[in-house]
Amino acid sequence: MSDSPGPARDYVTGALAPVADEVTVADLPVTGTLPEELDGRYVRNGPNPIDPDPSTQHWFTGAGMVHGIRLRDGRAEWYRNRWVRTDEVTAALGEPSTPGDRRDGGPSAAVNTNVVQLGGCTWAIVEAGQWPVRLSDELDTEAIDPFGGTLRGSFSAHPHTDPRTGLTHAIGYHWTETSVRHVVLDADARIVREEPIEVGGSLMVHDTAITESRVLVLDLPVTFRLDEAVAGSRFPYAWDPDRPARVGLLGLDDPGASVQWVELDPCYVFHPANAHDTPDGGVVVDVCRWERMFDRDRLGPNEGTPRLERWRIDPASGRVSTEVLDERAQEFPRVDERRTGTPTRWVVTAGLATAGAAHAPLYHHDLQSGTTTVVDLGATSAAQEFVVVPRDGSTAEDDAWLVGLVTDRAEATTDLVVLAADDPGDGPVARVHLGRRVPDGFHGNWMPQTG
Repeated sequence: MSDSPGPARDYVTGALAPVADEVTVADLPVTGTLPEELDGRYVRNGPNPIDPDPSTQHWFTGAGMVHGIRLRDGRAEWYRNRWVRTDEVTAALGEPSTPGDRRDGGPSAAVNTNVVQLGGCTWAIVEAGQWPVRLSDELDTEAIDPFGGTLRGSFSAHPHTDPRTGLTHAIGYHWTETSVRHVVLDADARIVREEPIEVGGSLMVHDTAITESRVLVLDLPVTFRLDEAVAGSRFPYAWDPDRPARVGLLGLDDPGASVQWVELDPCYVFHPANAHDTPDGGVVVDVCRWERMFDRDRLGPNEGTPRLERWRIDPASGRVSTEVLDERAQEFPRVDERRTGTPTRWVVTAGLATAGAAHAPLYHHDLQSGTTTVVDLGATSAAQEFVVVPRDGSTAEDDAWLVGLVTDRAEATTDLVVLAADDPGDGPVARVHLGRRVPDGFHGNWMPQTG
């Protein structure tokens, strides 16, 4: 199948249209009251292609751009956006190449999917082989940096830090390999483990989840197409109806060959919310599940309605049972990361607008009661990914702030919105008005000031 957009859809116009400039805006106006304890930066990464062709531009391959807002003492000190200066960006902008290592000696391409704080540094990251890019606190590109030279293979867009050990776990993949890798970093952002896991094919594995004892390997039927890569496709991955779907359970310290595989119905999952062990030796994981991916639409995720599900994985019986938690279209699940790998009561997700609609609310799910608070942020508003920021000294999951970007589709402007996690339906505690639009993108995080 050739690269072609789905019916009447491309990935570079409307809410996904790139911005053409980099700006710095100081002393941003605020509606409401910013909590003074929010001392740090909210930073988000996403594709911002330079001179794209709407008929061929895959959403996942546009040049990366980070957007950040610095909060301190109840003020919004600045907003700034910066391209992540990989080789394709510096060439397009006519700038000198960024210093640092390149994988296999080739030019660096888009690093556009997430931005995290590890080992006291800020890193733009992506899956499938491009190495991390180290950024300054002001979001300027410093170097292409495989974690101080300790990373040998691929990294991931979704590392998960175990709050019990301080180790960070990820599953990496690359088109040249029929295995994926369990990659582990220490608290100094140095690789301490790269464990191969043979999967018998070249997979797209976007994310993982960890429990107190195991890491999950999502072997789902989106695979690499060599013929399309040779023909020039920048994203030669597609739905493979002949490949079974399965999930693997691997001990956090175990060799890759010891993975326990359990089959499940074909589907695709970009993002688990969280997972935990069960007393009977199984695992529970909550996911946003798509029926398929990159089948009819090869330029972006446009294959039905992703819903929130709970999977109960039983390695003894070799079965996965599923429970639909919420049928509505939603993605980008986040939890209180102090609970990573243990049972979680609350999950926050971003609603996805239905065809022809501008409105997309935020969902705050109570998994204990089975109820959901729908946070409506305006008739033409669309919530992007929200993160959970614990209040100072708190221990309860909902003793926290929810922080994320919300775009008014009609006005083409974006705000940073702060909600109280114990009463999100009451509306924003504060809105920081950026005065410009941030394109819908991928992932970001709250980065507290550390010194």
